[in-house]
Amino acid sequence: MEYRQTELKKGIKLHTINTDKFKTNLISIFITTQLNRENVTKNAVISAILRRGSKTMPSQEEISKQMEEMYGASFDCGLDKTGDNQVLKFYLETVNDNFLPQKGENMLKTSMEKLLEIVFNPYIENGSFKPEYVEQEKNNIRQRIEGKIDNKARYALERCIEEMYKEEPFGLYKFGYIEDLEGIDGKNLYDYYQELIDTCKIDIFVSGIMEDDLKQVVTENENIKKLKERDPEYVVPKELNKNFPEQENVITESMEVTQGKLLLGLDVRLDKEDLRYDALIYNSILGGSANSKMFQNVREKAHLAYVASSTYLRYKNNIFVNCGIEIGNYEKALELIKQQIEDMKKGDFTEEDLENAKKGMIAAIKTIDDEQDTGITYYFGQELSESGISIEEYIARIEKVSKEDVVQIAKNVAVNTVYFLKD
Repeated sequence: MEYRQTELKKGIKLHTINTDKFKTNLISIFITTQLNRENVTKNAVISAILRRGSKTMPSQEEISKQMEEMYGASFDCGLDKTGDNQVLKFYLETVNDNFLPQKGENMLKTSMEKLLEIVFNPYIENGSFKPEYVEQEKNNIRQRIEGKIDNKARYALERCIEEMYKEEPFGLYKFGYIEDLEGIDGKNLYDYYQELIDTCKIDIFVSGIMEDDLKQVVTENENIKKLKERDPEYVVPKELNKNFPEQENVITESMEVTQGKLLLGLDVRLDKEDLRYDALIYNSILGGSANSKMFQNVREKAHLAYVASSTYLRYKNNIFVNCGIEIGNYEKALELIKQQIEDMKKGDFTEEDLENAKKGMIAAIKTIDDEQDTGITYYFGQELSESGISIEEYIARIEKVSKEDVVQIAKNVAVNTVYFLKD
């Protein structure tokens, strides 16, 4: 696998992952912009509107028809919150030219042209997104926002994040807010879309077997030509020496649930960027694997949780502990979870725990290039964080982590928010 990146224009990059492991090419376009309350809902609607039609494919039916004619190519889109950024994502996967039934076709070029058109040359009526499309997608977004309570575990995590990052961009819900939908119409949404495309960070990723003329194909595309250079408005995640809260923020909410959802938001304070690798291992030992202290002590031995795990979010440098518990076991479970955090500070884990965590992490890293989308996601993460770490370097840094390194991380972890969802 060979990774390269090229700046097409200021703020716009082409990334290629040349690999012969797959019979398909996967093209992804990521539009990254800074999260804010004013535009978060508009961005969610735009990500949905763009899949509805383009200049020469004015409907979803037309797009689907084109995909079928391209040997069953698949098109999809999505929306992510990555640190303090909102990312609109568009994907098109098609058969690699080497495996086409007829030689001489340039399916990669065709696919690139189709995806660039969908993202940068949408279907417009009288200087506006089609009102019918806008209203339908607003309703879809409304239903998605209203439906977030259906998955109680996910809802609890969203609420914990919201409380932990009140008045901060990361606390915003990525699909926005129902009250903001009312003011959106086809005209003002298209006006905002044009502003977004002129200012956002744009990354085009291609994974598969590529010809040398791919850069030329992209740079000569009319939709790329019309894009302006820009100083992208996005946030590079650099949150290291954060201030710990004076006291824990404890939030309890009631809802019709059969199982309590207990979450702890932990702040991690680092002195330098490289310590994020130590934090990954710390999290793995704390709650990131089946061998972790959370899983073994809270779930297996004490039987206080149905689910007991933790996740490290490197973009915000925090850890979220997640437990599904009997509602009456709240105090006991919370005490035992905090005990695991304190035990880590005392170095109460073995060298075997450390090695198991490192082996598990390295095994996961080695699977990055087993799927085209995970490879693209990895390199996009490197691009967004300005890290530039290869997979080989990533493994090497994990291998170097010592027990003393992990204990040092543990001493710089503090509970910020406790969130409990009960009946």
